[in-house]
Amino acid sequence: MDTDMIIKILFLVVFFAVMIGVGIYCRKQATDVNGFVLGNRSVGPWLTAFAFGTSYFSAVIFVGYAGQFGWRFGLASTWIGLGNAFIGSLLAWNILGRRTRVMTQHLNSATMPDFFSKRYNSKALKIAASVIIFIFLIPYTASLYNGLSRLFGMAFGIPYTYCVIAMAVLTGVYVVLGGYMATAINDFIQGIIMLAGIIAVIAAVMNVHGGFNETIALLSQQSATTPSGTEFKGAYTSFFGPDILSLIGVVILTSLGTWGLPQMVQKFYAIKSEKSINTGTIVSTFFAIIVAGGCYFLGGFGRLFGKMSADGVKPEGGYDSLIPTMLENLSPVLIGIVVILVLSASMSTLSSLVLTSSSVLTMDFIDPVFCSKKAMSEKKKVLCMRLFIVFFIAVSAVIAVVQASSPVMFISQMMGVSWGALAGAFLAPFMYGLYMKKVSKTAVWVNFVVGIGISVASFVCNMAGIKFDNAVLEYFKSPINAGMLAMLAGIVLTPIITLIAPAKDIERVDEIFSCYSKKVTVSSKQSINEDEED
Repeated sequence: MDTDMIIKILFLVVFFAVMIGVGIYCRKQATDVNGFVLGNRSVGPWLTAFAFGTSYFSAVIFVGYAGQFGWRFGLASTWIGLGNAFIGSLLAWNILGRRTRVMTQHLNSATMPDFFSKRYNSKALKIAASVIIFIFLIPYTASLYNGLSRLFGMAFGIPYTYCVIAMAVLTGVYVVLGGYMATAINDFIQGIIMLAGIIAVIAAVMNVHGGFNETIALLSQQSATTPSGTEFKGAYTSFFGPDILSLIGVVILTSLGTWGLPQMVQKFYAIKSEKSINTGTIVSTFFAIIVAGGCYFLGGFGRLFGKMSADGVKPEGGYDSLIPTMLENLSPVLIGIVVILVLSASMSTLSSLVLTSSSVLTMDFIDPVFCSKKAMSEKKKVLCMRLFIVFFIAVSAVIAVVQASSPVMFISQMMGVSWGALAGAFLAPFMYGLYMKKVSKTAVWVNFVVGIGISVASFVCNMAGIKFDNAVLEYFKSPINAGMLAMLAGIVLTPIITLIAPAKDIERVDEIFSCYSKKVTVSSKQSINEDEED
């Protein structure tokens, strides 16, 4: 075994040891539901911020999306990362963070389906939401393994199946042992790796072509054909790229979508204090600017490393080949850092997804449906969640392995639908539920139907190969644009339905919203006492 391989393996061994050690360290805090799912609502600002950021960005972003959208939009794809930072992080924390923490604690709610049930007084909504999460989070979870095969093949020559199994087992161990707190601490460690890694990789890749200015000059020589058929010289270094409408769709879906994803919103449930919100907002936004902005910026140079395939659209080897191709000639140390970076990104998101899936399925489906006469004890709930974590990880790993070796595109197409369906169904009723008293459960049902209906319709059209003569229909046939439409439709429809069919149980809703009127004592540093005499 040569020195280069020893260096790479050492990176992995240390990384794995730290992750498992954190799981063992946190096991005492995961003995009941509140501790296992929410870390006893005592997670500090830095841990919360990094948990939010690392759950947001996975290997799908670093390898898949950065490669695909960098190839399509060039440096303009950086707007996607900035949208993720300022819409998906900064605005999300400011608009949802505080109100989510206050109302969910008041309702004693630990999951999004449970929030819908208690906020809108409907057990049926809880069950429906839990089924939606169960169906659409599994393909989303499986997508996290994408990109690992090429990177591990490049760095170690290890078959993809072994990579998937190792990542699945390691993630399962620390999540099962330590629950949310272990996930949050590991997310912090993984986040630091992601920050350092992306900066180092960008610097190294820029040096391949002689530095930043020379690389930009080379990219500016690439021309593109716009959707209208016009040749665009220097398209991939332009401000908005060759296709601004498609770029807007990607920005909205990947940025606004976090507001309705259960694994993202649940991070706000566990916030410890007001200071955690203020600090978390700044830290998570900074994290997103560096990681997401850096990933998409790096992907923007993909055309300098990949060759056009025979179809004249995609690069040879597909979009997932671009980022690994950029990295294959880097030093062993940098390659080791990249592998750990992608593992960190994938494992942090995977742990968040399986924890969300298992808690939702246990508390919002199994307990109310099959244990209606006698509620499950705390120990049984935690045990059930641990078993479902193992189940979800195993299923997602099997799907990932099957997908990699099968020409069938059904699963990979479904992965693109997952984000749009979940965000389209949940974003509007969750956000408006925190602010508007008169939103009724009718509006929630409409969001469920419209959000999933639009996303599934797009999936069916793509699977059937349907092409529309109408440019608008063809635009929204894309899973990305369909997801954007699903979210925006909910945001527009919910206030309209509220005017037509408002909630009638106003006294009950008034009591829920009373949580925002509760008096709290703060220091003079946070609020000036105007009545105080000099």
